[in-house]
Amino acid sequence: MKLRQSNIDRLDQREFDVLIVGGGINGAVSASSLTSRGAKVALIDRGDFAHYTSQESSNLVWGGIKYLETYEFGLVRKLCKSRNHLLEAYPSTVREIRFLATIKKSFRKSRFLVFAGACLYWLMGGFFTKRPRLFSAKAIAEREPAVRIDDVAGGVEYSDAYLVDNDARFVWRFVREALNHGGIVANYVESLGATFDGTFWTTRARDVITGREITIRSKTLVNACGPFVDEHNDKTAVSTSHQHLYSKGIHLIVDRIATVPRVLAFFASDGRLFFAIPLGARTSVGTTDTRVEALPAVVTEEDRRFVLDNINALLKLDKPLTEADIIAERCGVRPLVVDQRQKSKDDGEWTSLSRKHAVDIDAAKRHISIYGGKLTDCVNVGDEVAAALRELGVELPHYKRRWYGEPPKVVREEFYHQAKLMDLDSMTHPASSEPLSTRFWRRYNAQALRLLEDIRIDPSMAELLIEGTEYVRAELYQAARAEMVTKLEDFMRRRSKIALVARDEIIEASPGLMEACRILFGDRDASAKFDEYFAGAADPKATKLGFATEVA
Repeated sequence: MKLRQSNIDRLDQREFDVLIVGGGINGAVSASSLTSRGAKVALIDRGDFAHYTSQESSNLVWGGIKYLETYEFGLVRKLCKSRNHLLEAYPSTVREIRFLATIKKSFRKSRFLVFAGACLYWLMGGFFTKRPRLFSAKAIAEREPAVRIDDVAGGVEYSDAYLVDNDARFVWRFVREALNHGGIVANYVESLGATFDGTFWTTRARDVITGREITIRSKTLVNACGPFVDEHNDKTAVSTSHQHLYSKGIHLIVDRIATVPRVLAFFASDGRLFFAIPLGARTSVGTTDTRVEALPAVVTEEDRRFVLDNINALLKLDKPLTEADIIAERCGVRPLVVDQRQKSKDDGEWTSLSRKHAVDIDAAKRHISIYGGKLTDCVNVGDEVAAALRELGVELPHYKRRWYGEPPKVVREEFYHQAKLMDLDSMTHPASSEPLSTRFWRRYNAQALRLLEDIRIDPSMAELLIEGTEYVRAELYQAARAEMVTKLEDFMRRRSKIALVARDEIIEASPGLMEACRILFGDRDASAKFDEYFAGAADPKATKLGFATEVA
């Protein structure tokens, strides 16, 4: 809280090279890219960082295999290269995972043709991942007994990648990097609109928590508002060549379906790819694809029934999944990029629109709008925004610096050396799925050394705090001092994935949750933050899990 308040004070009446409005993946990578290259950057978001679209992905980092069917080979190649870059740059966070795709006899393409497509996909990815494999229906049953093989012709196994932790945590990594390089960032600060006087943008902003209004001056303005890019452009009188269409997708999170950590891929009853994706001790199942006109999008009974009916039809489960089995929901919109002529054209082909992004530049006003985008393509967005701002006259003295990736090998080795000397992994709770040192490094990188110091001083810092989770006391202290947690939801849903994997009743009954609130917010505000989190809507999933989805 102190870090956030200090940053808000530093935003007011100061001049920046760039103000970025929007703290989802597009805004976060732009801020990290620009601060690393030497720009003076401010970033604000009217909610928490990654609180909308970027917290609702499938957690997949993939090269867009489905776009082969529409012959978008250039896009697939670009996305595969982006996926490979992330695998190399973030080896502890982005990992290769196998997909087992089941092909029905009645499917529009034979399993041999699908296998040929997987081989082409592997080729376009530069043979970076494991090779594809072709299976008969019998081989699928032996490999994954949970899959129904009635009316199945066979299947294909291929590789893509996924985020081990949640997507919002990945976005926070870029926000933290921007802070580390001198950026001034603040969540829960809303842009009320901006004007350009020919030299500077003057943006009126409001602290959503206190109501305080501030003024931010910047040489350039970057609109990274995700699905709300068009709305903010209206506030600033900026015209662009692109706009958004919206497609709603949902995922349901249930108890783990398959024991082997792989993605089970199918074609749902509407012909779309349908996944069962590992999420720790849970499985994320979906998705839907429905055109929506207004935001926010919401989960309907029809949406739930579609997902449940499909997964029950595709898998052999001990008992059919029902709504009572849903632990959490992800719901919202994919912002699909179209030009102005397409915006009013609904010819039924919007479902074929790809997840490409577009960077619109208004040179006269020194303004940039980022349309579309996805987690896989985030490094490209950061590079393109930096190149565009350089053309607009923003000085980037370290332009060629590599701005993304985990710390150097020597830092990682030092962390693991110290963790071994402390015998840190012996402190891991029996319910944990991996060593404590592995989790610390993946989530905090170089800052994990600070957590080791906390545990040296007080061994109780390595104790789990909330039942059914893998987050220890030291992580709560780290979040309190360095992660701008303003509401309990920020930690439960975005800095961690607790709200995705633990049922509300388990969380609320955990004796450690109130202590977590005291660590995060202090004794005075702990009870109020606790009550705020659990109070409100009749459907707690809707309030805690957000409304928007960026399906990877």
